[in-house]
Amino acid sequence: MRAVAIREDIHDRILDAADRLLARYGYKKMSIDGLAQEVGIGKGTIYLHFPSKEEIVLSHIDRIIHRLKGELQIIARREEAPASRLREMLITRVLFRFDGVQHYTESISDLLAAIRPALSARRARYFDEEAIIFAEVPKEGRRAGAFTFKDASATAQTFLLATNSLLP
Repeated sequence: MRAVAIREDIHDRILDAADRLLARYGYKKMSIDGLAQEVGIGKGTIYLHFPSKEEIVLSHIDRIIHRLKGELQIIARREEAPASRLREMLITRVLFRFDGVQHYTESISDLLAAIRPALSARRARYFDEEAIIFAEVPKEGRRAGAFTFKDASATAQTFLLATNSLLP
């Protein structure tokens, strides 16, 4: 028997349940009724937190990216050589995404095909936000004489584009 969610954590519990149901059924077969049952709340309560199934899944992805950005910021602030931090940030970016979807039975592209337009818009925002975090390390490296480049933002975007081909 599932424990009934307490009010303060319902939002996160809905997103956690969405992750489990996405892995189990995929987006198309995941339902609001099934999600409510998985969380142990009424269907209406879900709609108090999210306007649609699409928004639940997009918010789930937002949360993953928010956590990733937090990890990247921690690495970026370390007292290590900029090259070491940059390398670790790139590796973390790829592995974090792999770890986040390893339990899915379908490819992430197939799983989320139904919401691709909305996801594409968010991915562009994620990319820009990650680039801002990444740009700080090369800037610091340039000030220390470790790197030479003209545009830190373009350099960060190049690093991200290079690793995008490795992402699930």
